[in-house]
Amino acid sequence: MREKPNAAEIGATGIGKDFGSFTALSDVSMQVGRGEFLTLLGPSGSGKTTFLMILSGFEAPTRGRLTLDGRDMTATPAEQRGFGMVFQGYALFPHMTVEENIAFPLKVQKRASAEIRRRVAEIVELVGLGDHGHKRPAGLSGGQQQRVALARALVYEPSVLLLDEPFSALDKNLRGQMQDEMRRLHRETGTTFVFVTHDQSEALALSTRIAIFEKGRLQQLASPREVYERPANRFVAEFLGDINILALSGLGTDGPLAAGAFEGQHLRVAPGAPGAANLAVRPEYMRLHLARPDSGNAVAARLDHLTYLGSETRLALRSAGGAELTLTLPTADLPAGLEPGLSVWAGWPETRGFLL
Repeated sequence: MREKPNAAEIGATGIGKDFGSFTALSDVSMQVGRGEFLTLLGPSGSGKTTFLMILSGFEAPTRGRLTLDGRDMTATPAEQRGFGMVFQGYALFPHMTVEENIAFPLKVQKRASAEIRRRVAEIVELVGLGDHGHKRPAGLSGGQQQRVALARALVYEPSVLLLDEPFSALDKNLRGQMQDEMRRLHRETGTTFVFVTHDQSEALALSTRIAIFEKGRLQQLASPREVYERPANRFVAEFLGDINILALSGLGTDGPLAAGAFEGQHLRVAPGAPGAANLAVRPEYMRLHLARPDSGNAVAARLDHLTYLGSETRLALRSAGGAELTLTLPTADLPAGLEPGLSVWAGWPETRGFLL
């Protein structure tokens, strides 16, 4: 990633937002690094879009402080922050061509005509619209319109680009293409990106760090790998995909690892925070065995049903005590003769689980 000289660092300290008696955000603090790709992730109503609107200046915080490169910008109007913004609905001018839409913010800034032509030509090529500059939005596909919106937000080289669920209206295949495009644009421009989505896989694929919101509070801020493999709490663990959670009894130590009992099985796991007694393991790290494996953790269970997903198959198991387990295996690796009701073992390496 190339860091631009004008890529900015944003600081948020104790940000809160009330709408009447409803608290939409409560005590949110974070630093957005210069040139990073930060994704705000959470379910609907979690506060992520409200936080983005406060960063943009379109909403004022009820309390707290914002800084831009160390300077207070809490009361700075949106038009003076110099941030680029890409909305869900593109917000293109239908009567303007692609080039005219992209040139619009430069004309508002009263840039010289020669500079406008040069920057528009550069950004049109950057987003892959070189053959479409003369067209109007109605003559473009959804993905092309999204590229125009990105180009218009990037053309004046903002220090920060804010993106509010920009791919929500695109189909799955086009969404994947635009994710690749977003990665490339971030790498080539070096601008600080702050991106809002409720799509977990999108956040994991694009971000340098992910801020996970729930009920107006920041639950965890970390790299994609850390939030997925070492979630801070049960909400984060369950929000980021399927997970198996087993309540351990008699938790103690076994050499360098923690250990406890689950339905008569001795299970080992990396130590966790004090009081954590739930062993969690992602479905993709579990393996199906017809007999108890010789090493690692294992739980006896019954196969309830199989769900064919093409290259993968999801297996639903139930332990003797009624705990539900999910495994995700490559379809090509499934043992022959799997049928509901079969007695099996779910096994996984001791290093692949964690305590919640």
